Amino acid sequence: MTPSTQQPPDHRPPRECPVCSSQLVVTGCGCRECGTGISGEFRMCSYCGLSDDELEMLRVFLVSRGNMRELEKHLGVSYPTTRQRYADLLAKLGLEDPAAATRKADRDKVLADLAAGRLSVDEAETLLTD
Repeated sequence: MTPSTQQPPDHRPPRECPVCSSQLVVTGCGCRECGTGISGEFRMCSYCGLSDDELEMLRVFLVSRGNMRELEKHLGVSYPTTRQRYADLLAKLGLEDPAAATRKADRDKVLADLAAGRLSVDEAETLLTD
């Protein structure tokens, strides 16, 4: 098989170092046609670290022009689950609103405190509606 007829690999590079969990960088590129290689430090694509399922979800979202109901149908899950998966995707891409992330963390803490009995239902409700 000649270099120009080879199929691209099905796998993607990892985003994090398996030793220390730091973000990895691309340090080499090569031409399949002539074999030329270059090395250096290159910025990695934000979307390259997404799983196939996440890329498909993003594709469906874009093709449906942002219609969450279409995404819900495609995923076959409830609307709240669809919204959560979309929010998770935004967070993975670093596109989540920092204030929204803080509100989610606060909400999770209130619910954990409620479950542990540190808050009453009325106290939790007040905190969640503020």
